[in-house]
Amino acid sequence: MQASSDDGDGPITGINVTPLVDVTLVVLIIMMATAPLIARRAIKVDVPRAAHHDRTATDALTVALNGARSLTLSGRSVTRDQLIKELSEAVRLSPEQPVTVAADKSLPYGEVTSLLDDIRAAGVHRVGLEVVRK
Repeated sequence: MQASSDDGDGPITGINVTPLVDVTLVVLIIMMATAPLIARRAIKVDVPRAAHHDRTATDALTVALNGARSLTLSGRSVTRDQLIKELSEAVRLSPEQPVTVAADKSLPYGEVTSLLDDIRAAGVHRVGLEVVRK
């Protein structure tokens, strides 16, 4: 019986891609975990504090209104008309679509009420207010 003579002098015919796949998956997981945090910091909203609050639904759309009255929908800047149109479309596709409102605590009560009216006008029934735990 003749023994195999693999002395390593021959050409490399295969590349081991396992480490590349491992690193790629780790980077993908890190990006998926940090993407919501990056989008959340895109607009500065100083939400009020509350002693008791519930966890936000993960599929909720986030409407943010900062102190400068800039309005965003899930991290994208929108006008009031665009907000109503996009929320109406989301409710048409999913009637129980939840929406979370993050309004700066320095805003007058009337501004937040007006925003909530616009959200309700779009047909959203499940609206929550974002707060920070004390």
